[in-house]
Amino acid sequence: MAQSNENLLEVRNLTKLFPVNAGVFGEAVDAVRAVDDISFVIRTGETFGLVGESGCGKSTTGRCILRLIEPTSGEVRFQGTNLLSLNSSKLRVMRRDMQIIFQDPYSSLNPRMTIGEIVEEPLIVHRIDNRQTRRDRAIELLKLVGLEAEHANRYPHEFSGGQRQRIGIARALALNPKFIVCDEPVSALDVSVQAQVVNLLQDLQEKLGLTYLFISHGLSVVEHISTRVGIMYLGKLVEIANSREIFHNPLHPYTRALLSAIPIPDPDRHRERLPLSGDVPTAIAPPSGCRFRTRCPLAEPRCAEEQPQMVEVSPDHFVSCMVVAPADKK
Repeated sequence: MAQSNENLLEVRNLTKLFPVNAGVFGEAVDAVRAVDDISFVIRTGETFGLVGESGCGKSTTGRCILRLIEPTSGEVRFQGTNLLSLNSSKLRVMRRDMQIIFQDPYSSLNPRMTIGEIVEEPLIVHRIDNRQTRRDRAIELLKLVGLEAEHANRYPHEFSGGQRQRIGIARALALNPKFIVCDEPVSALDVSVQAQVVNLLQDLQEKLGLTYLFISHGLSVVEHISTRVGIMYLGKLVEIANSREIFHNPLHPYTRALLSAIPIPDPDRHRERLPLSGDVPTAIAPPSGCRFRTRCPLAEPRCAEEQPQMVEVSPDHFVSCMVVAPADKK
C-alpha cells in the first residue's frame, strides 16, 4: 500500500504517570513520568518507528495508544475519534481496527489453547461468524504468515520462537485491522529469524494496507522497515524525521550518539563514537529543562532553565534542542 499524507493516528500531549506509593497507607508520594507530554502523527500506510533506550517509555506509549494502559492525560485520535473519550463498549468496536504484536512470542500465547483456538479467539470475542467459518479463517491466516493448516491443532510449546511470533501476527490480523502496534516484535528472536519476520511484516503491509507503529531499540531493523522515525529519551520525544533523514542527517545529540553505536560489519571502516557521560537519570525526578542535558556534550546553562520545544528545522524534520535547532533552522 502506498503511503498517504492523511493522518490515521494523532497523538497529542500524551502523558502517563505511574504513582510511587509509600507509608503505612500506601499514599502516592511521587510519580514515575514514563511518558511526558509527547505528540506525533502516524500517516495511513506508513511504518512509524519509535526508538530509544530501555525504559524510555516506548512500550508504554504503544500501550497507552491502545488503552491497554490508561493514559494520565492527552488525546489519541484514530481516524478523528478521540479514543480516550470512549466507553468500554465503543472502545471494543474500535479495537477491531487496532491490534498489537507483543515482544515475547511465548508468554503472549496461552499454553493450554491450540494454535487454531488462539487465532480464532479475537473472532469469538467480537462474535464474528460461526464456528466453521472462524476455523477456516484461522487456517487462512496461518497460511498467510507462512505456517501450515496442520499447525492449527498443535500447542505453542511445539513451535520455535520465530514460528510463535508468526502465530502472534496471525492473531493480530484476525479482525482485519488497519493499525498494528509492533512492540519490539523481533527483539527476542535470532538475527536470521528477525529478518524473516521483518520481511513478513513488510509483505503483509503491502498486501493488506496496514499501518504500523514499530517499537524497537534495534536501530538497523528500524532503518530497514520504517518510513519515519521518532527518537525517545526519558519519556520525551527529541527528534522526528523520515528514516533516511534520521540515519543520514541526525541533529539531536542523543540521536547522533545512538547512531554512532551501530556496529559496521567491515573491519576496515571505522565510525567515530560519541560516548555519553553519566547514567540515565531517574524518571521519578528527571533533570530540569532539557532531560538530556546531564549527558549532553553540547549542553549550555540555558538548557537547565527551560524545556526545549519541538521545532521544524527542515520539511518534516523536527528536533527538540535549544542548541541545535535554532542554528540549523537559520
